[in-house]
Amino acid sequence: MADQAFVTLTTNDAYAKGALVLGSSLKQHRTTRRLAVLTTPQVSDSMRKVLEAVFDEVIIVDVLDSGDSAHLTLMKRPELGVTLTKLHCWSLTQYSKCVFMDADTLVLANIDDLFEREELSAAPDPGWPDCFNSGVFVYQPSVETYNQLLHVASEQGSFDGGDQGLLNTFFSSWATTDIRKHLPFIYNLSSISIYSYLPAFKAFSTCGGTSLPPVFYLCFKNLALSKTPTHT
Repeated sequence: MADQAFVTLTTNDAYAKGALVLGSSLKQHRTTRRLAVLTTPQVSDSMRKVLEAVFDEVIIVDVLDSGDSAHLTLMKRPELGVTLTKLHCWSLTQYSKCVFMDADTLVLANIDDLFEREELSAAPDPGWPDCFNSGVFVYQPSVETYNQLLHVASEQGSFDGGDQGLLNTFFSSWATTDIRKHLPFIYNLSSISIYSYLPAFKAFSTCGGTSLPPVFYLCFKNLALSKTPTHT
């Protein structure tokens, strides 16, 4: 469908490699939706050309950085401040509905059925399940929502210094209002969850007849900072 898209973000060439894997995996599993990637000026021209070979749209956006060193230090994730750049995805009003996916995700099955969900649909965060994880979410582009999010970012900031805290503040009714907007936990499994809840993982993680989650986190967010990648 030309008016719906999978959207991701890359703020440097390292993340762009992940975005390429994500885009290729969506195509491999025969998505019928368009693919769009937001890139910041820090992405090189040569890498942007490579992205154009996979994505239908490569859109340059300005960096939005929370500058919230206190909360980012608390999480030991100083690089997450620039994830507020993700808010630009609401400006893509050429689309009626989108699914945002972080660049460290890999699609293991067709997930076009996510477009049947409403804004804001997302999976619970394993660290605090009353919050949703902003690595994968369904949303509706809107100039009004975009401007409201920028206002909240400017006036209130984010309780974790990144996009996830801000989005959970803005969509604060997610936990209690409509269970249909809760994506299955399988969309945000962590290695600890699989270890702790292995029986449930085996029971609920089947995808296309195989024991695989539909989305796998590649876990390379600290690639430039650490040899021990993690995912939050």
